[in-house]
Order: sequence, then structure tokens, then C-alpha cells
Amino acid sequence: MAITFELTKKCPDTSARVGVIHTPHGKINTPVFMPVGTQATVKAMTPEELEDIGVQIILSNTYHLYLRPGHHLIQEAGGLHRFMNWRQPILTDSGGFQIFSLGNLRKLTEEGALFRSHIDGSEHFLTPELVTEIQNALGSDIMMVLDECPPFPCDYEYLKKSLLRNNDWAKRCKRAHRNEKQALFGIIQGGVYEDLRRESTEALVEMDFPGYAVGGLSVGEPKDLMYEVLEHTVPLMPSEKPRYLMGVGSADALLEGMKRGIDMFDCVLPTRIARNGTVMTRSGYLTVRNAEYSRDHTPLEEGCTCYACENYSRAYIRHLIKTKEILGLRLTTIHNLHFLTKLMSDARSAILENRFAHFIKDFFAQNEQ
Repeated sequence: MAITFELTKKCPDTSARVGVIHTPHGKINTPVFMPVGTQATVKAMTPEELEDIGVQIILSNTYHLYLRPGHHLIQEAGGLHRFMNWRQPILTDSGGFQIFSLGNLRKLTEEGALFRSHIDGSEHFLTPELVTEIQNALGSDIMMVLDECPPFPCDYEYLKKSLLRNNDWAKRCKRAHRNEKQALFGIIQGGVYEDLRRESTEALVEMDFPGYAVGGLSVGEPKDLMYEVLEHTVPLMPSEKPRYLMGVGSADALLEGMKRGIDMFDCVLPTRIARNGTVMTRSGYLTVRNAEYSRDHTPLEEGCTCYACENYSRAYIRHLIKTKEILGLRLTTIHNLHFLTKLMSDARSAILENRFAHFIKDFFAQNEQ
């Protein structure tokens, strides 16, 4: 079975929408946030804990799994789902963001990306064909084309050349794709330039991918500029296919993305800040490792139904973090993933009940207090 997308509800006041993505490993209710499991694990979490929280789909990283333990080993184990004991859908990225983040460890050519491993310095050459082969071996439900994710700011002429290369790479990925049960998504680039975003979108839509991502955002540009890019890009994307905004995970950006018609999001933010002792709440970020919480015997967030909040206090969790006990960062991670998963669920309900505009207004009013 190839994936299909069913659009079930449109918000009357915004471009937000509710849908269902049907995959070989189950359905995904959208809008959805995807926790990142870079190394075939969402850091500090078991698959069962993720399911208990309500996580529907996770993202794993093609580049990292190619280096360790290797896609052939994972294929030998029965694919990524069986290897990591995750029964729900998986999306694998292509390594394009790693090409961006490796900086001086990589060199781009028309054929692909030559890079040195951040682990042992060994040389590797990622091509669209190899990236597609790796993802076919991993067996993810949704896989991404190889692209270059340019930095911000970026020269217009460079972006123009990069866009043409990305279009060529997308075609090569599609030709190399070998498993119709896996959906290959295209990635729209073009920086902050409206004409380049339009050109990229039109070229990829003509290739007829089953879904489309907006890439090259959340790389240092102001959020207002990101929202502006979405406003002139999302309407060009097919309404009958899933729309994915890559690398975005703050609550405000999720809601603003939904408001503009985005269905899927991913980011390392909730798990990364959790490991630094910071949690997400309706009224903003709370750094529980700070001294002011040393005698605070209330939960991380009043009214939260996550395991951490129902069983432990800020003072206790701060104690765990300060003493470098593993349980501390597990509890903050559980809370943050629960917070975002619940936010998405509440947003879906609000869209279905025609009150999404009020839902956003109420959320931001609480966030400013």
C-alpha cells in the first residue's frame, strides 16, 4: 500500500486543516508534530513511552544511520521499524540538513555531496541515488529527496543555481526509488525569495510527488520572515497532498504554520532543551534547573497530565538534573513531547469544531502572561 492523504476539514477563518495520512504502518492524524529520533531512537524515550504520550510518527536521520550502524545492517534486521521496535509510521530525512550543517566538512558538486564523517573523518559521497537506496533499505513510510539546505542569509544567484541542482536531484531520486509502498516527498527551496520559491514549487509539483515539504526555513531567519515565505509558498502546494514544514518545533511556530496550511512538523527542539533542563508550558519556557525552583513543590505545569507532572515536583526534577541523574532529563523530555503532542491534538479538535482562530488567540494570550 502506498500512502494516501484524506483532507477531512478546513478552518473557515484561516488556512488550517485537518486530515489523515494513511501509511503501511497506520494512520497519522494531521496536523502532526514528529519527534526526532536521529539515531533510530528518540533520546531518553522508549517506543512504548512515545506511544503512551500519543506520538503518531517519528523522524529518523538517513545520514547518521548510513554512517552507524549502516543501512545494510538495518535491512538485514528487517528494516528500521523492526530494528528499533517502533510499530507506527517513520519518516526519514535525506541528509540535506546535514550537508548544510557540516560546513567545511563537505563539498557540493552537480553529482552529489562529498563529505567527511564527523565520527572518524572518512570520506563519503552522497548522491541522490545512494540516498534513495539507503532510505529504501531502511523501509521508512515517508522518505525525502536529497537537497541542499542553503543558509540564511544567502546570495540570490547562489540560491538560483542551488534550486536548479535540487530540481535535478529530485528527478534523480524519483528515478532511483524502488519501493512503491514508501512515499517519496519533494522539498521546496528558494530561500526568502518569492519568485524562487514559486519556481521550485512549480517544478516539483510537475514531478508529481505524493507530498511536499518546505525546506530551508528555521535556519536563522526571523520568524516573521519565515511566516511570510509560508504565506506565498503554501497556496502553490497541492491541497490534496500533505504539506510538511521541516525543522520547526516551537509552540508558536507550530500554530502559525498550521494557520497557514501546514500539516506536518519536526524538530529536535523539545528533546534538546529538555536535556538542558528547560520545559515548555502554556505560559512559555521554564528552566527548571534554575535555583528559584529548588523549593518549588508544584508540578512542571499545573493541570498537565503527563507522567512527570502527575508524579514529581519541580524541586525533585531540579535535584535530579543538578545531580546528573538520568531520570531528570527523561522526565523533562516526557513533559515536552507530551506538551507538543497535546497541543497538536487540541489544535485538531479546535479546527474540527470551527474555533481554531479563538484557540490561537487564547494560546498567545496565555503565552504573553
